[in-house]
Amino acid sequence: MPQATPGIYSDAMIEGLVEAGAIRIPEPLAPGQVQPASLDLRLGRRCWRMRASFLPGHGGDVASRIRDYALHEIDLTQGAVLETGCVYVAEILESVRLPEGLAASANPKSSTGRLDVFTRVITDGAAAFDVVAAGYDGPIYAEISPRTFPVLVRQGSRLSQLRFRSGQPRIDDVALKALHQRERLVDRDSALIQDGVVLSVDLSGFGGTSLVGYRGKRHTGLIDVDRVGAYRVEDYWEPISLHDRRELVLDPDEFYILASKEAVHVPPDHAAEMVPFDAMMGEFRVHYAGFFDPGFGHAAAGGAGARAVLEVRSRDVPFILEDGQVVGRLIYERMAGPPKRLYGAGLASNYQAQGLKLSKHFRG
Repeated sequence: MPQATPGIYSDAMIEGLVEAGAIRIPEPLAPGQVQPASLDLRLGRRCWRMRASFLPGHGGDVASRIRDYALHEIDLTQGAVLETGCVYVAEILESVRLPEGLAASANPKSSTGRLDVFTRVITDGAAAFDVVAAGYDGPIYAEISPRTFPVLVRQGSRLSQLRFRSGQPRIDDVALKALHQRERLVDRDSALIQDGVVLSVDLSGFGGTSLVGYRGKRHTGLIDVDRVGAYRVEDYWEPISLHDRRELVLDPDEFYILASKEAVHVPPDHAAEMVPFDAMMGEFRVHYAGFFDPGFGHAAAGGAGARAVLEVRSRDVPFILEDGQVVGRLIYERMAGPPKRLYGAGLASNYQAQGLKLSKHFRG
């Protein structure tokens, strides 16, 4: 079993975990499944429509909760439609036997978040979503809840990703400033704050136009999560343009795609994660998919700075979002080893050098 080297595990180290049996795979890894600093998780054969979301809690197991609260079982081998407003739990093909000192955390893949598919990872004994405890030995499941569009998934579809972490790799403020001086993490020096890089929303218009974002349409056709460039934007999205007032009223239960003012950069020896800035600063949620891989926005990997796309929902009341309003922050963590390939460098990465960009499923 590989030693738990401090930091975020790179693609080569993740492949080492597979070879050592710390990540168990019933079939060979799919092309592109191992990313520079994460592993895509594949859906397994079975999925269940659930009465409600749940956590197993200490000493509990997911299979028992499925037996108690599942409405019916779904076979994913031929593909199945997951409806909006429903909660599903699916088996994950991969399971883990992590060494002591090595933990993992999960996030939806970028394309999953941009479809407003709310996805969280669950493990036996878990008291929190998206956390795989150090030393955990067992199966992994995904809770899936499409919010805006019905989606077609199948065995092997990849909705979530795992990032493996040893020790405390998050860098402190002194190291963050030194890294910014060396690598230029963000295009505004004032965005460098305590414990991360601040991100604000851009409502000034993109590409010399008044377009600031998109709102998801209701009652659309389904989206096959494995088809790239297959759908017309206008069938699923309403463009949002602002003219005089640079503010947007977020309607409850509506889903928006916006973008940050800041162009950010993740150097090859670090990874980053977007986290909420402060829950007290507004009644809205930003960004389901928070992992930024080494090389995101990196000039040598075809980036030269890239905007963060913001997946935005208001909670229970309408909320006014203003141009330049702070919505999140990017925290940086050291890599435990260098990745073999960077984000955007020969990986067919869909969001390198991005501005305001919908998910890869849409043409244009």
